[in-house]
Amino acid sequence: MDKTGRNGLRVGDLLDRNFTTSYIKLRLKHQKLLDNYSFNEDISGWEEEFFEALEFLKRLNIVNGEYFINNQFQQGKKILAEGAQGSMLDIDFGTFPFVTSSSTITAGVCSGLGIAPQKIREVIGVTKAYCTRVGGGPFPTELNDETGGKLRQTGNEFGATTGRPRRCGWIDLVALRFACMINGVTKLVMTKADVLDAFEQLSVCTAYKINGKESSEIPFQMTRINIKPIYKHFTGWNISTSVAKSLSELPEALKHYIEFISRELDVSIQYISNGPAREQIVSLFDK
Repeated sequence: MDKTGRNGLRVGDLLDRNFTTSYIKLRLKHQKLLDNYSFNEDISGWEEEFFEALEFLKRLNIVNGEYFINNQFQQGKKILAEGAQGSMLDIDFGTFPFVTSSSTITAGVCSGLGIAPQKIREVIGVTKAYCTRVGGGPFPTELNDETGGKLRQTGNEFGATTGRPRRCGWIDLVALRFACMINGVTKLVMTKADVLDAFEQLSVCTAYKINGKESSEIPFQMTRINIKPIYKHFTGWNISTSVAKSLSELPEALKHYIEFISRELDVSIQYISNGPAREQIVSLFDK
């Protein structure tokens, strides 16, 4: 809110001799907001810890980030940027209003780091082999049944900090196709493929039925309409894949599942993870 209100404090402001004055003005603004909404909280009580943190920041090498990152690029360095959260939580293109407050798509690399679009060489999309969502918001393929519970338990889909159960459902290619489009995904990594080992039958949402009509596009407002997923069903492989080290060791049913999704998305799935360990990554292009 401070950023869009044009009065937020930035890291570079730490070097300004008027920083303390700017901070006091901002603190008074927030205190007034809290008072107006009857929050009985004196935020000045947090100041000691806050200013200790600022002193630590001042000891770091504070640079002009735009020049720093572009100089690294000019020197031939490889730069890896990780997107935060998921594409459908993007403030502009996500399932508004059930979104976060920032850009979570590839465009965030440009606006967040000061990197020009033409310098982005590869966009690696990461998707689970099924869908999950935390908190409220539209979820057309959500499974509020025994199957959804099995996905949650097998995939350990609980918040790392809060332990909050995640909502689970079958993979949604309408949403995934949209995410690939707006991000310009050039290759995909599918995680948690081994979670599907336990299922005799799998389903893949290939389109939505909205008001009796089939659609392959994300609707503008997903919460005010009835969306029925259209599924294609697959036979599961029903064996453990967690020990597989190469493409040849994967069951044919899993290969078929992967090939179908790649074909539907027109984006190649090049790697799958078949477990939580670092080495549990299978390349789908080994000979």
